[in-house]
Amino acid sequence: MLPLVSHAHPDALVAWRNGQAISVRRFVADVRHVAARLPAGSHILNACTDRYRFAVGFAAGMVAGRISLLPSTYTPETLRHLATFAPDTTVLTDGEHTELPLPAMPFPALLEDGAPGTRDSDDCEIPLIAAEQLVAWVFTSGSTGAPVPHRKTWGLLVTNVRAEGEALGFDPARPPTLVGTVPPQHMYGFESTVLVALQNGAAFDAGRPFYPADIVAALERAPAPAMLITTPFHLRTLLDEGIGLPPAALLVSATAPLPVELARRAEAAFEAPLLEIYGSTETGQIATRRSASEDAWTLFPGIRLNNRDDATWASEGHIEVAVPLSDVIELCEDGRFLLKGRNADLVNIAGKRTSLGWLNQQLLALPGVRDGAFHLPDAQAEQDAQARVLRLAAFVVAPGMDAAAVLAELRQRIDPVFLPRPLIFLDSLPRNATGKLPRATAEALLARHHAQHQAGRQRERP
Repeated sequence: MLPLVSHAHPDALVAWRNGQAISVRRFVADVRHVAARLPAGSHILNACTDRYRFAVGFAAGMVAGRISLLPSTYTPETLRHLATFAPDTTVLTDGEHTELPLPAMPFPALLEDGAPGTRDSDDCEIPLIAAEQLVAWVFTSGSTGAPVPHRKTWGLLVTNVRAEGEALGFDPARPPTLVGTVPPQHMYGFESTVLVALQNGAAFDAGRPFYPADIVAALERAPAPAMLITTPFHLRTLLDEGIGLPPAALLVSATAPLPVELARRAEAAFEAPLLEIYGSTETGQIATRRSASEDAWTLFPGIRLNNRDDATWASEGHIEVAVPLSDVIELCEDGRFLLKGRNADLVNIAGKRTSLGWLNQQLLALPGVRDGAFHLPDAQAEQDAQARVLRLAAFVVAPGMDAAAVLAELRQRIDPVFLPRPLIFLDSLPRNATGKLPRATAEALLARHHAQHQAGRQRERP
């Protein structure tokens, strides 16, 4: 049996919400309060946007023997798939729920000050959860678009995030406050803003700041030492805003490769180290590195990598079953590894090879480019009919620049065969909550561009 929280005292802080400090005692009381009100059924889809409500809902589910569903997206198609996967699912939400294709339960009102369980004189018995208890199904989106489930037990999740706390240097004598820009439903946000706090004596901020001013405000009100748990997209947007930055003890980044130039900019601006986390929905987080000064990744204790069947497999430690990684990995003699790119991102044009991740880094490094992304379209739809050469597309946000200027800069950095055709200028990229540009979104942008281009050509005809 493993405790719900690892804090040493019931009056220790577990969260900050709207400026209010929330103790372990208050958190446990809220958990029991919500657990007693959960409907029948074995599965809960926790859609709460408030990070504290999410944490209470997840913990209440464990206490009540429910399994949380954590999908990668919340599209109607995904929700319909989940309804088939777990027909007894109830959506726990603190927002609108009238359009959901599943039964919904509004999040219960949290306890008021002085309610039973919240007073300093009240006993606080920390719930114990069996290590082997299945507490969550997390979902990735497979090649068909259908969510692919992966089981998570409490014991392996605890092992994972306790290793993370050690890797990030958490000090029990001076617990940090975690400010996260990523949603708690995403595997990175789930582990690195909620579970890591519960299992390492830390506290988390209940908000989810997105815009630079909101991120700064959240850091300013967070008690020291404050840690920013974020993504490359949010980091770049924050630094490009040019506003004053409050002190931070540590920066943490994940969800996409972090360019070394951006890592160094961030460390200089915050005067704090930045650690990058490597992992996946299937494996959880498995390694870290200080991206501004090292290329190699250090594995979490107990994790093993080995090459077989033309892939690199991760196993042991907190990984329940061996998992093939989606990345090209080079194993080092000292037990560390180098990340060479994602298998799905590899591009081969006219016998020359590169990766979309590397091309994105070159585009984002151009002076004047605020955001951008390369895209590999469907090979058949985007092949040149005569030359039969695959062409890449790219989306760019670069006020004051034109296509000729961007392409001229790119020619200095990449082979001409990888230059994007077309290069599509946008006011902003429709990235999701974790800063990614989903493939389906990129395909829709490209289709819209082609439709507009074709309509323009037809208007020009006599």
